[in-house]
Amino acid sequence: MNSALPTSVLRTAEPFSQREFRDALGQFATGVTIITARGPQGHAVGTTVSSFNALSLSPALVLWSLGLMANSLPVFRQSTHYAIHVLSAAQKPLAELFARKGADRFSHTAHHDSVHGVPLLEGCAAVFECRNLRQHEEGDHMLFIGEVEHCEHHADRTPLLYHAGHMHAHGLL
Repeated sequence: MNSALPTSVLRTAEPFSQREFRDALGQFATGVTIITARGPQGHAVGTTVSSFNALSLSPALVLWSLGLMANSLPVFRQSTHYAIHVLSAAQKPLAELFARKGADRFSHTAHHDSVHGVPLLEGCAAVFECRNLRQHEEGDHMLFIGEVEHCEHHADRTPLLYHAGHMHAHGLL
């Protein structure tokens, strides 16, 4: 094979393990969010998610994903609306609570309902209230595209970060 690149640069793709893939993804620092919705029978659901990003400015669209095995997936799939809460550094215990299976997430959590009945958490760095616009199953996750109907932010609140499998309330050192 004749190439303009030196042979030291040309490499064949070598297989990698799922653990290696997760560790490599973990080098990308992200914010930490909690996504909330309300089920058809009125029960509130929420889960900690780090896979969230902007998709479009016009229209205002965001993207997040949830594992297909998540207990809350049916509620998020059926909900017309949900809220994405970008957590502040002070909310690390809240992120841990919403990440635990079987936890009572809302009984001692400060929140109020949106005009669509979605639980809105208090004290966040930012909140995006979204219409559940589209869903797409890919691999072992469901991708959700939300149309942002309302958002707010508090620039004075330091965001909670997620890096290399850990939450960091004081930045990355």
